Amino acid sequence: MQLLYFFEKLRMPWLDSVMLVITQFGGEILFMALAVGAFWCVSKRLGYYMLTVGFIGTLLNQALKLIFRISRPWIQDPNFTIVDGARADATGYSFPSGHTQNAATVMLCPALMTKHKWLKGVLWTLYFLVAISRMYLGVHTPLDVGVSLALGLVLVFALRPLFSDPDLPPRRMVPLMAVMIGIAVAYVLYAQCWKFPADIETDNLQHGIKNGYTLLGAVLGMPLGYWLDRKYIHFKTEGSLPAQIVKLVLGLALVMGVRIGVKAIIGDSNIANMVRYFLIVIFAMVIWPLCFPFINKILPRG
Repeated sequence: MQLLYFFEKLRMPWLDSVMLVITQFGGEILFMALAVGAFWCVSKRLGYYMLTVGFIGTLLNQALKLIFRISRPWIQDPNFTIVDGARADATGYSFPSGHTQNAATVMLCPALMTKHKWLKGVLWTLYFLVAISRMYLGVHTPLDVGVSLALGLVLVFALRPLFSDPDLPPRRMVPLMAVMIGIAVAYVLYAQCWKFPADIETDNLQHGIKNGYTLLGAVLGMPLGYWLDRKYIHFKTEGSLPAQIVKLVLGLALVMGVRIGVKAIIGDSNIANMVRYFLIVIFAMVIWPLCFPFINKILPRG
């Protein structure tokens, strides 16, 4: 807690605002936006790499939260304060840091694939700034952040060789996706069926269970999307700048529409969330890419 109290003394309104912006680079919404944006407009290989690291990392992160069940810093020490604007995103148990985990996907996957040294430097810097922001805002301890930094680095470097082939061959992708589904199923069974101690924080447990079903739905959608694209769709990520903007902006708006619309129709139960995120992945990987030839046709290169 000594380091957190050090950061607490450094706080001032303008720096609070800067850190609240930086910390969003590890948020769920930005992760999904950049991952599917890379999938649509940069390269399928980078998109699959980011989604794989992100999903596996989040599953492991959620499992560690339920195994260790460590409360947030302000609960551990009632005298400690956090930046109010960070409270809404500080859900579930504290250890390890989910935002730091997501930042590994958002920053380091592109950093390992880009050839631009300046971009590598920017991405690595942002990665560590997200980790610092979680401690500055008071929502995580150095242990929370340190473990997530290590886990993120291990996943990013360990999984990178699987995406060395731009063709994304089935001999690599099929076993990888099978492992992802296995991890997701194992986590859901653990979160749903394990006999946790009676003093477990009910809200945090339910949060972990909900996340498990959400991630299971997403990873179940990936192999179907991969197979349909490889066999029938074969969409191209290239396009004119106006076409890329339309693909990205309109596509993200439609993804959010699916996310909100399906929830309004089928509800917010665990099974409903699994179905909802399965449909979101199918929309992002299959249905929206079907529109790309039309978009490229009406907005051709100059």
